[in-house]
Amino acid sequence: MTATTDGSTGATIPPPAAAASDTDSTTPLAAGVPEAAAHAVARATEFLLAGQHPEGWWKGDLETNVTMDAEDLLLRQFLGIRDEATTLAAALFIRGEQRADGAWATFYGGPGELSATVEAYVALRLAGDAPDAPHMARASAWVRARGGIASARVFTRIWLALFGWWKWEDLPELPPELIWFPTWLPLNIYDFGCWARQTIVPLTIVSAKRPVRPAPFPLDELHTDPANPNPPKPRAPIASWEGAFERLDRVVHRLRGAIPRRVRRAAINSAARWIVERQENDGCWGGIQPPAVYSVIALHLLGYDLEHPVMRAGLESLDRFAIWREDGSRMIEACQSPVWDTCLAVIALADAGLPADHPQLVKAADWMLGEEIRRPGDWSVKRPQLPPGGWAFEFHNDNYPDIDDTAEVALALRRVRHPEPARMDGAIARAVRWNFGMQSKNGAWGAFDVDNTSPFPNRLPFCDFGEVIDPPSADVTAHVVEMMAAEGLAHDPRTRRGITWLLAEQEADGSWFGRWGVNYVYGTGSVVPALTAAGLPTSHPAIRRAVHWLRGAQNDDGGWGEDLRSYKYVKEWSGRGASTASQTAWALMALLAAGERDSKAVQRGVRWLAETQRADGSWDEPYFTGTGFPWDFSINYHLYRQVFPLTALGRYLHGDPFDKAPLAARRGPRVAAGGS
Repeated sequence: MTATTDGSTGATIPPPAAAASDTDSTTPLAAGVPEAAAHAVARATEFLLAGQHPEGWWKGDLETNVTMDAEDLLLRQFLGIRDEATTLAAALFIRGEQRADGAWATFYGGPGELSATVEAYVALRLAGDAPDAPHMARASAWVRARGGIASARVFTRIWLALFGWWKWEDLPELPPELIWFPTWLPLNIYDFGCWARQTIVPLTIVSAKRPVRPAPFPLDELHTDPANPNPPKPRAPIASWEGAFERLDRVVHRLRGAIPRRVRRAAINSAARWIVERQENDGCWGGIQPPAVYSVIALHLLGYDLEHPVMRAGLESLDRFAIWREDGSRMIEACQSPVWDTCLAVIALADAGLPADHPQLVKAADWMLGEEIRRPGDWSVKRPQLPPGGWAFEFHNDNYPDIDDTAEVALALRRVRHPEPARMDGAIARAVRWNFGMQSKNGAWGAFDVDNTSPFPNRLPFCDFGEVIDPPSADVTAHVVEMMAAEGLAHDPRTRRGITWLLAEQEADGSWFGRWGVNYVYGTGSVVPALTAAGLPTSHPAIRRAVHWLRGAQNDDGGWGEDLRSYKYVKEWSGRGASTASQTAWALMALLAAGERDSKAVQRGVRWLAETQRADGSWDEPYFTGTGFPWDFSINYHLYRQVFPLTALGRYLHGDPFDKAPLAARRGPRVAAGGS
């Protein structure tokens, strides 16, 4: 079998192995595979334990793309605080990410992306790189060949408008009066996913103020025609939603001058209060970079000086997102993932055979228990009567705990024999109650909100940067179902509704779509263990279809991989890509849960993990296997390459932790189901 080429991208698609038939899926154990797995587990356990912070948490680097670094420099330029050391370090990182054709991609091995290339180019101009330098000339030519700045996303053009490189009049209008829309009105801020909501509110202030700082240089070389930088584009048909919103935007532009100043001022003040009220204790907003940079800009425009406590804390929080590398470069994380990384590390270590009362597991459990969020947040707008009790992804994000982290933390805590079982049982009981209460009406779960499924936000001209709503997903729903099964609640009617939804969401080929990981391998690797934990027999047709798909997706080298292009080109890329440690582990976790331990596919996958492990017990993984927005924003979680292979190998050696009884029954008294 030979590799093929995807004509839409010109990328090489690695061939999958031929699918094994259902009748010959099991063979005697390959010689040495269990021994190789045991050796790999011992080394991986030692490596992971050594990476624990003294306070009890783990955190791997969270790598995204150079727009984080470019926007950090643009923010500092806008505020007048850009310094030479930071600029040179950021520029070193950005240059190192440039492709040979002059462009920048948004994930490893991916195609060039226009907006990322524009922002990276401007950042390097700030750093002093001359426009006629070879690497810069290649970049500007690449941008012009794809329509120039005019074809870049709205976010990119907003950054350029801050310096007069783009006209505010040529951007979609974002009126701050949106802050007053009641929750029953379409396009109120709670119709947006929490990440978009936190970004849009400060941008309404920026849009209303339309600031322009002096441009330090022109950018004519990024326009196809500098004399006509924004040539007219054909509008979408008026009968389409896109066309209707385009025309509505023009109406809002014309109404801008008709809004009484006192009304506009009151709306801006309401938006500012909303922003300040949601600043976290460490100064960030939502624990993520975009809301933080726009909130700092918005408040600065309203007269907050840089020494104001809100501003000072905000800027300090952004500095904590910086990773300084040994080569002197500086990479900005879009956010930080200590809660997520810690719960996954605990699950991996426990499933690999570390004793439940191991001191490092107990320390991790202590830290996670201390991170429980027990106050209402934005989720309570839709669930005002629901008592809080959950976990966020980051160090500080009390306004936005998420359902996925809450489920995985509960699963991790149940694997630890804690000296204060009542304390742990209470936290898990609150988590069960909160997650049940956050179930959407279709029986499934989104990440942060309930029924966040409005069809309108994604159609706005402004929202061209990725997913802006938070509908239920198979991977999050699967993790909740798995958590409920661990608590002995597999037969609760609410859990059964989630299972019914998952079964209905299975793709025709047997896989499941992965919203927060890449992609069908992640979705399938999440759902199959949840369904079998909840009591579905391994002979169930849905499980057998998933097994058949996974066998067919296995690469010739024995591993599994899936490229991010599967979000855009499903037929060409679903389940296809270079083998990675994390994706191989996801596939193995599903196959093991499906009773395939002795199959050729599992043996070959385990052997691939053992053979590709490095001498220090780690795995290398340059490929991005995490998802922020499908296709539009991709993530390389540096700890994924460690925790998931260890989990899979541990389950291969020791079996699934749900085989004998729910975790709650084995670790302590069963928690109460709680009401929703």
